[in-house]
Amino acid sequence: MKRILVADDKASSRELVRTVLERAGYEVTEAADGAEAVALARATGPDLVLLDLHMPVLDGFGAVGQLRAEPRFAATPVVALTASAMEGDREHAMTAGFSGYITKPIRLAVLRAEVRRLIG
Repeated sequence: MKRILVADDKASSRELVRTVLERAGYEVTEAADGAEAVALARATGPDLVLLDLHMPVLDGFGAVGQLRAEPRFAATPVVALTASAMEGDREHAMTAGFSGYITKPIRLAVLRAEVRRLIG
C-alpha cells in the first residue's frame, strides 16, 4: 500500500484529504506543521508528500527545502497545497522543488488525478 503524508495546519483540510485518499486505498499520515511533516517523513518514508504552503513553525517552502536536501527524498513527489493562486505562484513552487501544485479549495477529482499521476 502506498503511503502519503499530508501536512496542513487546518485539521478539517487534513481530514478531507485523508478521507479521500484512504478511500482510494492509500495509507495516510498527518502533520499539523512543516517541522512535524519533515520529522514524520524521515520516520515513515512516504511515497508522496502533500504540503500546505502556509503553516506555522515551518512553512511548505521550508519543509520541501529540507526534504530535497536529503538524498532519500530527492525523487519523492512533493505537492504544494495552497489557497494562493496568484500569477507566478505555481512557477515559484515548482522552482522551489515541488512536483505538483493544487489550489484550495481542493477539487477532489484534481487531487485524485494528481496522486495517480505521481504514484499510481
